[in-house]
Amino acid sequence: MSRTLAPVFSLLLATSILLIGNGLLGTLIPIRANIEHFATTTVGFIGSVYFAGFMAGCVLGPFIVRRAGHIRSFAALGALAAIAPLVHALTVNPVAWALMRGLTGFCFAGLYMVIESWINERATNATRGRLFAVYLVVNFTSLTLGQLMLNTADPAEFTLFVLCSILTSLALVPISMTTSDQPAPIASTRVDIPAVFRLSPVGFLGCLVVGLTNSPFWTLGPVFAHDSGLDVAGVSLFMTAAILGGAAAQIPIGRYSDRMDRRRIILGLSLGSALAEGGLIAARGIGAEWLLLAAGFVFGCFALTLYSVCVAHTNDHAGQESFVGVSSALLLAYAVGAVVGPFAASMGTERLGMSFIFMFAAAVHVVFAAFTAIRMATASHGGARRGDFVAMPFPSTTTEPAKLDPRQGE
Repeated sequence: MSRTLAPVFSLLLATSILLIGNGLLGTLIPIRANIEHFATTTVGFIGSVYFAGFMAGCVLGPFIVRRAGHIRSFAALGALAAIAPLVHALTVNPVAWALMRGLTGFCFAGLYMVIESWINERATNATRGRLFAVYLVVNFTSLTLGQLMLNTADPAEFTLFVLCSILTSLALVPISMTTSDQPAPIASTRVDIPAVFRLSPVGFLGCLVVGLTNSPFWTLGPVFAHDSGLDVAGVSLFMTAAILGGAAAQIPIGRYSDRMDRRRIILGLSLGSALAEGGLIAARGIGAEWLLLAAGFVFGCFALTLYSVCVAHTNDHAGQESFVGVSSALLLAYAVGAVVGPFAASMGTERLGMSFIFMFAAAVHVVFAAFTAIRMATASHGGARRGDFVAMPFPSTTTEPAKLDPRQGE
């Protein structure tokens, strides 16, 4: 295993440092915005701008990497991303914060593309699955540490923003000093969204649904938890519980999805997500912290694993030569949903309160479950090629603009 990890050790180290900082920043911003009495719709808009920037990064990132190469692109995007937390600390202004969130989203789309394409190129057919499993563990562990670091200083002060900037800058060192050869230049940047939709309507719309439902959680979940009576430590534990739920369920759900029509798993996850979201609303009404944490964990088990199964289902029906284009199209579908989701959810909170965040998500999941059931009854992918499920980091602060499917190159 050490020989397998040696070529990408610096890359994984940089990824860990980067995600600790970005995980902290993603939770810190809505908490600080709530402290500064930003309207919920404003917080939702700021979250939508992050994903708009991320979507732009998905489209333009390949051109940047193709022009400058992987290492120089990583350094440039990381340097820009390190600026944003400092601007958040210098000025408490919704417009400035929205612009910086857009910049952060743009930079991280490119950074993840560099990381994941690098891992794919260094992997072989015999080691790819293990490398991505390690990458997944790094993602979950780092995001969890980022949530817990929220307790190291007062979010009303500048310290945590500076810490985010330091961590982002520090992540550039392992990549800049690596002796490994960088991956070959990107050969193509074409993304055919209509073709991917025709390939798998359930998989494509599933990624859109994940964007619509999970992005309000990442953007407004800390506000929901804080408004439900949790202190800063409780908010960090709430977000951590959801992440750990996603981590715990990824592999078991993937194994089951390898044994049956993945649409059955997608249907079950969608209905389970809706039930978990109802549980979050009920737990908020009861006001028990342990119940909120438990409901958050169950939410993570269902909602934060849906993306992986949708991607696997779509790739089951894709040719080997089209994995990169398929992954890019699915990520763009997620990004479109993630732009709309936080703002749409925050609009409803003005009338129905913070619980509307999860009312909205539950409604979307139920509609998607109905669509999936109809597709299962009326459409069949008889004889489609099936490949092994690969657990992927749920799109949150990460998303997957690179060659995520480990079957690439088989």
